[in-house]
Amino acid sequence: MRTCLLLITLFLCFSCGNKSSKKEDAGAEPGTYVNPLFSEGTDPSAVFHDGTYYYTHGTEDKIMLWATSDITDMEHATCKVVWKPEDPSMASHLWAPEIHRIDNKWYIYYAADDGNTDNHQLYVLENTSPDPMQGEFKLKGSIMTNPEWNWGIQATTFEHRGEHYLLWSGWPKRRSNAETQCIYIARMKNPWTLDTPRVMISKPEYEWERQWVNPDGSRTAYPIYVNEGPQYFHSKDNKKIIIYYAASGSWTPYYCLGMLTADADSDLLDPSSWTKHPTPVFRQVPENEVYGPGGISFIPSPDGTEWYMLYHARKVTNGDTGSPETRSIRLQKIGWDAEGMPDLGTPVALDVPLPKPSGTPVK
Repeated sequence: MRTCLLLITLFLCFSCGNKSSKKEDAGAEPGTYVNPLFSEGTDPSAVFHDGTYYYTHGTEDKIMLWATSDITDMEHATCKVVWKPEDPSMASHLWAPEIHRIDNKWYIYYAADDGNTDNHQLYVLENTSPDPMQGEFKLKGSIMTNPEWNWGIQATTFEHRGEHYLLWSGWPKRRSNAETQCIYIARMKNPWTLDTPRVMISKPEYEWERQWVNPDGSRTAYPIYVNEGPQYFHSKDNKKIIIYYAASGSWTPYYCLGMLTADADSDLLDPSSWTKHPTPVFRQVPENEVYGPGGISFIPSPDGTEWYMLYHARKVTNGDTGSPETRSIRLQKIGWDAEGMPDLGTPVALDVPLPKPSGTPVK
């Protein structure tokens, strides 16, 4: 038994610690941090609850959860593997896990398949413990997004005026010789069940949303037009609902963020309520060696006076089609423009010292 516990401990330490960035090598000054937070990773997500950030990102065959009071110091965060599926029908390609606290319970949304990415579906885990690092995450179920049981990835949820909604990326119909990923929304009956049919609120239509060939000519086996990774946010006065999403192929430097907006008083299930910004709002900056930024999520500073975005990006132009995974996890402060809309700024280069979020505990 002791040997078993030792092996489990060693496994957890290796699994949770081997991808974090080495901050001591970067030479950040006191009160500052440098990116990346993790040297490898995709689709970061975190919530801030009772003084602690609970963080996760995609790791393909399991779901890991980190806990820390300092989001910029993930090397020293507590980490735990909270889910590793045994059912082969849902044991592969665990993408974009997100943790949420709903009705005093913890939920993790993620996508998984049977080894064939064409079979990706959405799943929900539930943990009733007050501390998500304690208790047990149990499979609550899969989310049927439409009667045909069609493909879905990168789910997120939000509450607006007493109603819970689910956002995700899905296909209008089963892929044949091409693939089109769209953004869908539905109202929820409970954290694992939809209460309304899905409604498409965005599809890849602009040229900047439809890039799938790399500058060197490498490409996927067939055209893939992408709207994915939706994330809820809001204007400073909460009068506008904002959905950010990633567009174009994640394996290309053209991967970027688009934006949808709707009036807070509008019917969020009416496609006409949503307006798409005609240009990207966050994109590659070659002079900073930042390519393909996406996978965005938002967190407050510990004292609640600032907002930050977590995202992934790569330092080279090409991605998954011809080279190893090179995306890393970054954190960057956002601002507000004159109309009170979020100003995401531009991606900052790696290893540039940045002030820690306001209220971060001094160690």
